[in-house]
Amino acid sequence: MAAKETAGILNAPTKSLPAPVSTQSHSSCSTTRAIGLFAIAGALGLLVNHACWHDTPLTHPRNFHHGGTEALTNICPQAPELIPQRNFDIWESLGATYDTDAFKAKAVNWLSEAVQVPTESYDSLGPVGTDPRWEKFYAFHAYLQKAFPLVHAELELTKVNTYGLIFVWNGSNEGLKPLLLAAHQDVVPVEPTTIDRWTHPPFSGHFDGTYIWGRGSCDDKSGLIGIMSAVETLLETGYKPTRTVVLAFGFDEESGGIYGAQTLAAELERMFGRNAYAMIVDEGSGYGEIFGRNLAMPGVAEKGSVNVRIEVSTPGGHSSLPPTHTSIGILAELLVRIEANPFRVHLARNSPPYRTVQCLAAHAPNMPDGLRRNILASGYSDKALRAAEDVLFTNSPAFKSLVGTTQAIDVIQGGVKVNALPEQAWAVVNHRISTESSVAETEVHDTEVLKSLASKFNLTYTAFGKNVVDHDDRGAYAFLAYGNLTLSEAFGKGGLEPAPTTPFEGDDAMPYRLLSGSIKMTFNRHRNVEGDDDVIVVSPGIMPGNTDTKYYWNLTPHIFRYGHIRTTGTLLPNVHTVDEAMSIDNFVEIIRFFTTLIMNVDESALS
Repeated sequence: MAAKETAGILNAPTKSLPAPVSTQSHSSCSTTRAIGLFAIAGALGLLVNHACWHDTPLTHPRNFHHGGTEALTNICPQAPELIPQRNFDIWESLGATYDTDAFKAKAVNWLSEAVQVPTESYDSLGPVGTDPRWEKFYAFHAYLQKAFPLVHAELELTKVNTYGLIFVWNGSNEGLKPLLLAAHQDVVPVEPTTIDRWTHPPFSGHFDGTYIWGRGSCDDKSGLIGIMSAVETLLETGYKPTRTVVLAFGFDEESGGIYGAQTLAAELERMFGRNAYAMIVDEGSGYGEIFGRNLAMPGVAEKGSVNVRIEVSTPGGHSSLPPTHTSIGILAELLVRIEANPFRVHLARNSPPYRTVQCLAAHAPNMPDGLRRNILASGYSDKALRAAEDVLFTNSPAFKSLVGTTQAIDVIQGGVKVNALPEQAWAVVNHRISTESSVAETEVHDTEVLKSLASKFNLTYTAFGKNVVDHDDRGAYAFLAYGNLTLSEAFGKGGLEPAPTTPFEGDDAMPYRLLSGSIKMTFNRHRNVEGDDDVIVVSPGIMPGNTDTKYYWNLTPHIFRYGHIRTTGTLLPNVHTVDEAMSIDNFVEIIRFFTTLIMNVDESALS
């Protein structure tokens, strides 16, 4: 084994990290998906071979030759591989264990049997204790107790709202903030009409020698079982942490986390206090190849969201005497206006998506030269930033959606009978809010976009509890108001603001560097790569959706959404759909990742 970087390297925060050093690695990986990685791997990776990339004009106010390689390194500084020092012998021994066929067989059983326990959550579920469909989680808890006896024997278990699980692995130093590892027990439902399309039944947990098939094999039982497997295996070695490790497993993440993570958050804060955790790692982005470089993107931010209900009410009557526009016709024009007026999108400097493309420009060998030049120059040139933005947005609508506030008309309803004029019609628009925006700004945008149509159709207009156009605006013709247009937050739920951005540079970014070093060490050890730290690059990323961490903001500013799941090709196949599967090789790598992370955090100087 060559000289090793240790967790102690993070004791002194620096803006320029030490040069990487040689370490050992092992094996190879292949598999299916990582939540959120599609945002850039899919958005940019799809375009690697797109011909127009190579026709990108160069926009460079001055040549980017300010120090060559050193300048590129400063654009996207990389943490070194990080390896446990105090417990190196245990870590190395476990690394050898994870390479064996016997351990892989054990890992197959862990994940396969977890998949065989259905834990579907539905949007329509009532509160715990009133809806019997929650009771399926008892079977999953029984499975966990059987599969991980040491975890249940040596960690303190608290059940929250019946089905939420908190395991506390007490460390020897109570003065150190705990590490919190999160995951969720539930899976999305299987659409009954698709069951015949599954290669193997959705809850079979079938193993074909390469993949474990079934709902939840990726999202998120691979994360939950990966955490439990790592802890169980560490306990088997007699390992005892110095820093407390907390495991928190929600049970309704797929339906909003109202009964699960929301109640877990309160208990986690009661246990250790506000801002009392060193860092949180929950499900999220993984890693994959883009422009010839493996890129891992821990999510350091999440978009916000708001569902806007657009409702039109008009007089009813018999269909034989219709008005020029029914409420459904009016609603249709309103929705066309919404789609015709998307939010303006700009790539903001210092935003996670901007940092990701900067990292690719600095480290990815196959990025077209014109695009690379504009991205590198964009740090000091607005003209170059707009040129890069134009290419990225034009060639990749998915990347544009990742950057800006989006709108999707997802639900519509109106009318009850063919010979009765509809008295009401409504639709719901789902917005995912840019990290540079807010719920209020999103609602103002929708309100303004529809204002002229409210006047055109002679509608009283109320938006989010405020009168926008009322009878007084119509003067003498106020009594002729035809109906009402109402905008509101759908389902009686308020919007969610964008998450605070986790520090990823500067003196406060020690947890990010620690996570980055653990990712690199895991990746290289799994592939037997030694001394080539540039095999995988770590970049701050963004989650386009939301995880259970939306309830955990009070616990720590250092929240990461990362699952160490590898993408293949350019898309993330089969998550939330038919034939979800996880390769056993990748699952073992996930266990290796959590093992390395737990030991590195334990030895770090995090307070």
